[in-house]
Amino acid sequence: MKRRRIHKKTWPEEFHLLKSKRKNIELRLADFKLRQGDVLVLEEWDPKQRQYTGRTIERKVGLVLKFNLAKWNPVADIKKYGHYLIWLDD
Repeated sequence: MKRRRIHKKTWPEEFHLLKSKRKNIELRLADFKLRQGDVLVLEEWDPKQRQYTGRTIERKVGLVLKFNLAKWNPVADIKKYGHYLIWLDD
């Protein structure tokens, strides 16, 4: 099975934790297809400047769990997509 590269935006604080490998779990709205072995290309987004910084990190997806959480996303989106809990390997 071919690894897919999936690009996602990430905020500076999260980017720093991911880059330093102090953070190895991602929680994302499950509005995209994802499977173990895919590569997440996490692109740093500066919300103040409203643009990408140009810095990226690539992390291989280890484990994917899909479930629903109503706390962080609109209920309609959650019902439609669910969430991913993503364990990131090196």
